[in-house]
Amino acid sequence: MADHNSSDITRTHFPPDFVFGVAISAYQHEGCAAKGGRGPSIWDTFTQTHGRIHDGSNGDVAADMYTKYKDDIKMMKSMGLDAYRFSISWSRILPRGRVSLGVNKQGIDYYNDLINIVIANG
Repeated sequence: MADHNSSDITRTHFPPDFVFGVAISAYQHEGCAAKGGRGPSIWDTFTQTHGRIHDGSNGDVAADMYTKYKDDIKMMKSMGLDAYRFSISWSRILPRGRVSLGVNKQGIDYYNDLINIVIANG
């Protein structure tokens, strides 16, 4: 392992075409499990079953990106990132698990706004 202080490493240490970015998982970052019309996912059910998770943690709050995504996107832009990969919480889009049981407009609106803000911030 190289003997470097992390503050010594800059973009110049990487090839010019290297892509700097971040990736998130909806379950681990969105939080707000009971807001915006989101239904429970199988992971919600699993983590909320006593004894399944050693410390009892779950994704109910997570990093609260559901309410902070605009600030998070601004932060990514200020960091000069080149890429952002996110996942969609299908339980936010299809809260009862099937299109025939209804699509959650609030979930669609959330992801549309997220995508528009990402595009607007380059």
